[in-house]
Amino acid sequence: MITMENIIRDGHETLRKKAAEVDLPISNEEKETLNDMLEFLKNSQDEVLAKKYGLRSGVGLAAPQINVSKQMLAVYIQDDGKGNSIELQLINPKIVSHSVQKAYLNGGEGCLSVDESKPGLVHRNFKVTIQAYDINGDLFKKRFKGYPAIVLQHEIDHLNGVMFYDYINQEDPFKPLEDAVEIN
Repeated sequence: MITMENIIRDGHETLRKKAAEVDLPISNEEKETLNDMLEFLKNSQDEVLAKKYGLRSGVGLAAPQINVSKQMLAVYIQDDGKGNSIELQLINPKIVSHSVQKAYLNGGEGCLSVDESKPGLVHRNFKVTIQAYDINGDLFKKRFKGYPAIVLQHEIDHLNGVMFYDYINQEDPFKPLEDAVEIN
C-alpha cells in the first residue's frame, strides 16, 4: 500500500526528469504499481482510511511521484460534477489536441509532492484530448474538459518534469488570463 512516506517531495531530482516511455505489454510489476497508485487515490479520499494512514487527499498521481520514472499515471475523481466518477490508469499518455481557451482552478492547484502552499493561478487548456494505453494495453483516446482536463494536464506534466507552480505568473500570481474559464 502506498502511503505519504512513498511520495517523494519537491526538490527530489526524479520530479524534474522526463519519465521513460513504458514498453507494451506492461509487466506485472507495472500493473501492480498502477493498481497501488489508484488504491492510494481512493484511500486518500476515504475520510476514515485517510485519517488512519495519514494520507493527504489526492485526485491524481503520476509514477514519478513515487520515484518510478515511467510514463504512468492514475486519476480518481469521485464526482465530475455530473454524477460520474472518473477512474483512469494510463500508460504513455499524450495530449493530442487541446482547446485554445484556457481554464484555471479558482483556489489554485496543489500537489501531493509539494508540502507548502504555492499560491497563484495555474492556467491550463480548458479541453484536452488524451491518447494513451490503459492497464490492459488497449488504446485509449478521450476528450476531457474542465476539472478532469486540468487534473490530467497536471499529471502529464509530472511525466515531463514540470511542476504546477512553473505556470504561476510571478509578477501577478492571481491575475486571470482574458477569457479564461474559472473552475470552482
